[in-house]
Amino acid sequence: MSEHHSNDNPTTLIDVARLAGVSPSTVSRILNGTAKVSDEKRQSVMDAIAKMNFAPNPMAQSLKRGRSMTIGIVVQDISSPFFDETLHGIDEALKGTGYASVIVSGHWNAAEEVDRIRLLLARKVDGIILLSGRITDESVLQFSEHRPIVSTGRSIQTQRALGFKLDNEYGGWLAVRHLIELGHRRIAFITGPANNCDAIERLAGYKRALQEADISYDPKIVVEGDFHESSGMRAINHLFETQQQFTAVCAANDLSAYGARLSLYRKGIRVPDDISLVGFDDLPGSSYTTPPLTTIRQPLYDIGRIATNSLLHLINGEAVETSIPPLELIVRETTRRIR
Repeated sequence: MSEHHSNDNPTTLIDVARLAGVSPSTVSRILNGTAKVSDEKRQSVMDAIAKMNFAPNPMAQSLKRGRSMTIGIVVQDISSPFFDETLHGIDEALKGTGYASVIVSGHWNAAEEVDRIRLLLARKVDGIILLSGRITDESVLQFSEHRPIVSTGRSIQTQRALGFKLDNEYGGWLAVRHLIELGHRRIAFITGPANNCDAIERLAGYKRALQEADISYDPKIVVEGDFHESSGMRAINHLFETQQQFTAVCAANDLSAYGARLSLYRKGIRVPDDISLVGFDDLPGSSYTTPPLTTIRQPLYDIGRIATNSLLHLINGEAVETSIPPLELIVRETTRRIR
């Protein structure tokens, strides 16, 4: 047989095996990392691959292993910078693994999340990353019987399902504690959605910080938001329309804080000279607001990276040991000591 290989007859695994003087199965095992062979034999195979310009077919390899080499990612809002930062971490962790991702959106709707997860399972993804969401832990565990799942915002741990949960109550406490230490006692709070677990915990942190400082809780300066900028604007407008007295505002997320900041600006109120403002998330844009926003940093990028590495371990049936960086207060220029 001729050693010449045209584009019509690309190099095969058998050709590489013949040149290296080993069996085709040995070449295959060296390529997928399962071969226990001498360095000399491994090198001869790698040399043959280089000489013959052999490119393994990833689809054929994945089919042979019973894998699609794709993972599904369920986000709640593709347009949100909150999820964008986590997706960056996922993307970084997938580099060099041979895996591609399929991203779908659940829109904070449990029925839609279930539908999207079923869609991903039908596409034969090897595993799923669920970023936040409304479906129950029981549903996550049921779906994990079909494919491994890693989810943020929940505490579960089985051989096929893993959850990461940040201490949002502590984060809320940390934000309000900062304002109290600056002398503020009338601290307004813009909540997240009433049925959102993270938002509920952040409000609980607000209440705990007040209680520890012997400051009475006043529901009139607690306004419900929905994690979007417009709700931050509406909250500030409501506080002024109802003539509430406050010297600081704590928002349940950065986007709400952005809206609150704009509303205060339009009313001619200076931040932080007249009113201090704290957010929650530390989105990339929070370093560039006017002035730069004091906030609680969530390790969003790290969460994406850690969730991906954990899922790949679950797919391979390996043990998973992970730790997520804690929430931390990032003091910038929207808070100051009360005069």
